Amino acid sequence: MSITASLAAAAAQGADDTATTFSDMIKSSVTDNFVSDIRISKILITLGVAFLIGFFIYILYKRVFSGVLYSKSFNVSLMGMTMITATVIIAINSNLVLSLGMVGALSIVRFRTPIKDPTDLIFLFWAAVAGIVTGARFFTLAIIGSIIIGLILFLFIKRSSVETPYLLVINCDGDDSEREIHSHLTKSVKRYNMKQKTVTAGNIELTLELRLDDKEGGFVNTVSSLTGVKNALLISYSGDYVS
Repeated sequence: MSITASLAAAAAQGADDTATTFSDMIKSSVTDNFVSDIRISKILITLGVAFLIGFFIYILYKRVFSGVLYSKSFNVSLMGMTMITATVIIAINSNLVLSLGMVGALSIVRFRTPIKDPTDLIFLFWAAVAGIVTGARFFTLAIIGSIIIGLILFLFIKRSSVETPYLLVINCDGDDSEREIHSHLTKSVKRYNMKQKTVTAGNIELTLELRLDDKEGGFVNTVSSLTGVKNALLISYSGDYVS
């Protein structure tokens, strides 16, 4: 009976030691990760790496931008976001209480600027993530990840701009004219598809998406000269169409 009691006491003591050791490990981990003293060299190195990555994002966005109006202020904000986010992460890593307070403070921040191009949203998210990773001092991950992401975006965005999509809006007077239009498009364009068709008394309006190699003006003149075609309008667009 005494042997059983001794084993039970030893097991209880071992459990207490394990719990104490685990608690000490948690406390030690928190203490090691949060230091109140931030060295100047650490700040300068981190912000320097954040600047280089932000500048890389700035150059890439300027090269791959394919919209109508290029916004330099938006592009500069990408570089600024990378450095500002890195600064915030440095502060969060330095103090546990400050990190909890910043989480609450940043959660109430709302940005109302509308993002019209999904590509701009990618660059914004990229700049924020690069700043977070750099501020956490994962420099290798931040640099290699940014290079790979930049190469992928450059290749796919530049390649997608080789063929410009067009919208062709045609008004014709009947079914015979519509069939002649489809026959002509089959022979003269690489590919096309119907987006919208509106039929009213004595008029059919067709909206088609198509790809052209060149000579857009000559193509429109040829379509306008077809029998029964009242007018033809060719519009260059980015691929986003709402009927």
